[in-house]
Amino acid sequence: MRRDRPVPSPKPRRTESRRSGRPGRLRIHLLRHAQVFFYTLGQLSRRPASMLMTAAVIGIALALPAGLHVVLKSAQQLSGGWDEASQISLFLQRGTPDNEARRLVRQLEEHPRIRQVSYISPKQALAEFQRLSGFGEALDALQENPLPAVLVVLPVVERSDPSATEALLGELRENPRVDLARLDVQWVKRLYAIMDILRQGVYVLASLLALAVLLVVGNTIRLAIQNRRDEIVIIKLIGGTDAFIRRPFLYTGFWYGLFGALIAWLLITISLWILSGPVEKLAGLYQNSFSLTGLNIQTTVILLISGIALGLVGSWIAVGRHLRDIEPG
Repeated sequence: MRRDRPVPSPKPRRTESRRSGRPGRLRIHLLRHAQVFFYTLGQLSRRPASMLMTAAVIGIALALPAGLHVVLKSAQQLSGGWDEASQISLFLQRGTPDNEARRLVRQLEEHPRIRQVSYISPKQALAEFQRLSGFGEALDALQENPLPAVLVVLPVVERSDPSATEALLGELRENPRVDLARLDVQWVKRLYAIMDILRQGVYVLASLLALAVLLVVGNTIRLAIQNRRDEIVIIKLIGGTDAFIRRPFLYTGFWYGLFGALIAWLLITISLWILSGPVEKLAGLYQNSFSLTGLNIQTTVILLISGIALGLVGSWIAVGRHLRDIEPG
């Protein structure tokens, strides 16, 4: 009697079983990461004093360059309106008729590098001088107005290029109706030079303190590895991989970096709140509305990412260096 051969299972079923196993392995992998994620947080919560001390050191190191960056951005408000302060004053020839002065105003307004022109007549100039100088009664004794007509020119220039205004000044001096042209942008050049130095100084300070954060995190992780040396040896004896051993230390560095960044944000916010009142009071004495700006969302996100990245990098370097020295035997 002929026996039928068993029909082999089709290959697509094997493929489907393999495909169905991939989401399972991924789910298990993510579950292990989640377990280690909360396990390391629980371990740190058991030693809150030690954890807060380390996170505070990281927070202070992150707060210094970030705080200086915020103050520097606030200081840019002073130079943001430098084109208003670098206005060109054109003193016209004495005796220039009013219609000629206004015709010159219209000509200058059509200039592509001039944004606005204001005309101050001799009568207006004398009235303003009387109001500001305090010599009102003495000026009333004058038989004629000694002040010329003035044109106040606001140029259209790039904020970082005050030399363009100087070139425009040389062009306006050539006008026969202009007796004297004045421009003072030396303080603007000095301000930009000082801000460039401060900006570079912030970068240098941030680099040095980032190195300090790496050393702090690396030393903390090194101590944690030494305290768990016997546990690491046992894990290696039963076949644990370096990736499995490295994982909790990386998450520990993650938490240190995150907590340090949050402490840095808190320190900067409190410092700006304390300084905002005296700074606004000082600016008011100079008839200025300057005020310190706080941390915006972009700066806060960069601060958090920087703290977490430094924590991860510091722990990765420490684990990679010291884990090789621990071998069973």
